[in-house]
Amino acid sequence: MTSDNDRRRGLLARLRGRPVARSRGRRRLGAAVRLIAALTLAGGAYTVFAPGVQAQENPPMSAAAGEGKALFDVSCVTCHGRNAQGVEGRGPSLIGVGSASVEFQVGSGRMPLARQEAQAMRKPPQFTDEQVRQLGQYIQELGGGPQVPAGNNLHEGANISAGGELFRINCSQCHAFGGRGGALSSGKYAPNLKPASDRQIYAAMLSGPQNMPVFGDNQLRPEQKAQIIAYIQENLKHNQDQGGFSLGRYGPSTEGLAAFLIGIVALVFASLWIAGKS
Repeated sequence: MTSDNDRRRGLLARLRGRPVARSRGRRRLGAAVRLIAALTLAGGAYTVFAPGVQAQENPPMSAAAGEGKALFDVSCVTCHGRNAQGVEGRGPSLIGVGSASVEFQVGSGRMPLARQEAQAMRKPPQFTDEQVRQLGQYIQELGGGPQVPAGNNLHEGANISAGGELFRINCSQCHAFGGRGGALSSGKYAPNLKPASDRQIYAAMLSGPQNMPVFGDNQLRPEQKAQIIAYIQENLKHNQDQGGFSLGRYGPSTEGLAAFLIGIVALVFASLWIAGKS
C-alpha cells in the first residue's frame, strides 16, 4: 500500500514538474528568438543607413577637384602620400592647409621641390594657372583651410598710403623697406617681392610659408591685406624712391658702406686739404 502511494505521489510530482520545465524552455527559446531578431534588425538598419552616412562624410568632388586629384596622383603623391596624408621624411600632410598654400607654393614654382634645402626656392612653375587652381581645389575639398578671394587684381581701389604703413609695421623687418628681402636664420631668407603676383602675396599672408607668420583675418583684415598688396605693386615695384637714391634697396648695410666710402673718404681729403692750406 505504501509503495502504491509513493508511486502515485511521484507520478503526480512528475506531472506537475513538466509544465514548469516546458515554461522555462519556452522562455529560453523566446529569448533566443528575440535576440536573433534584434541582431537582424540592427544589421539591417546599419546596412540601410551606413552608406548614407558615408556619402555625407565623403561628398562627391567637383570637376575641378577631380582634375586636381589626377594631377596630384601623378606629381605630388610620392612626397605627400595618398589623400595628401604626408610621407614621413619626404613631405608634410596637406590636410587643412587650404588652396591658399597650394597657390603660393605651386604657383611660384617652389613646389615640386628640386631637392631638399633649408628653404624652397622660387623657380619657373611646372603647372599652368588653371592646373594650380585645380590642385588647390582638390586640397581645399579634401581638408578645408584658407582660400584666396576670386580674381587676379586684389588691390584695386585700396589705400596705398595705409598699405605702406602696414607694410613697414608688419613686413619690412624681414622683406626690408624696399621689398627686396633679406637673410634669416638657419639658411632661410625672406624672398624678393618683385616677382610675386597679387594672389601669391595674399596666399602667403594666409598660409605663412617657411618662417613667415600667418596673417589671418584676425591679424589683418581683408581690406588691410589689399592695402599692403597695393603698396607693394604700385609703389615698391615701380622704383618710386621719394627719399632719393635707393642704393639697390638692400637696407642699412649698403647705406653704411656708401656712407663710409663716400662720406669718410671725403672728410679725409677735406682734412688733408685744410692741413695743406694751413
